[in-house]
Amino acid sequence: QVQLVESGGGLVQAGGSLRLSCAASGLTFSSYAMGWFRQGLGNEREFVAAISWSGGSTYYAASVKGRFTISRDNAKNTVYLQMNSLKPEDTDVYYCASSWRGMSELSNEYGYWGQGTQVTVSS
Repeated sequence: QVQLVESGGGLVQAGGSLRLSCAASGLTFSSYAMGWFRQGLGNEREFVAAISWSGGSTYYAASVKGRFTISRDNAKNTVYLQMNSLKPEDTDVYYCASSWRGMSELSNEYGYWGQGTQVTVSS
């Protein structure tokens, strides 16, 4: 059974930082590209960042480029999202997901999803 479990969300002031983690089990983690998405109430799921299976390639949404960094540790079956210079508009539920097709900004390219972790940025 595949499980993706996010952690590290919370409440932070604008300008602050958070590091999200996503621990994977039940799949050959190093064979999958990984992505982070976010979604607010009533909104569509929005692409945030993606990383290739090896970690050698990354891709970011324009809204977070230069502030967020995606990374992975295949030995620990974990993908991370370091979020710096957070803004109130970054407030959302953040989800990690896995894709055997490679990096993509399209949510339907990802087959497995975590349950999400709430990030709230106060002004």
